[in-house]
Amino acid sequence: MQKDDLINAARSLLTVPLSAVQEYSEKREKMVSLINEKMVKRADITELIGEKNLDMMKDNHRNHAMFVESVMGSPNAEILTDTVLWVFRSYRSRGFHQNYWSAQLSTWIEVLKENLSDESFNAIYPIYNWFIINIPHFTNISDKELKLSI
Repeated sequence: MQKDDLINAARSLLTVPLSAVQEYSEKREKMVSLINEKMVKRADITELIGEKNLDMMKDNHRNHAMFVESVMGSPNAEILTDTVLWVFRSYRSRGFHQNYWSAQLSTWIEVLKENLSDESFNAIYPIYNWFIINIPHFTNISDKELKLSI
């Protein structure tokens, strides 16, 4: 899969009702806190994020939530895809393992399910599912870009 394929797949995901965006926004800080708590407690956290990267991971979770809120409010599939690829390049170059995203995003889905109304969760879930099913593609594309920049 190429970057353009990811962009095209993302286009259909970004029609989220304003009520769902607002609920996500209202509960964003609480959900970020829950994500951080759950991730820090993982026995494999060092393998997932590398040594001394807990603060960076927490920053990623906060930035992730703000970015998802932003992209739901102002849909742009190219910005979504470019940003995800940048995140993969940036964090992987600092020791994050590709399995981190699977663990993190699965935890996000769990927290979203527990904290959002069913309507909001069902409207937002496709974005998170797109993130998860495309982890191998994000990894491959970003790894190629990392190798080109070295």
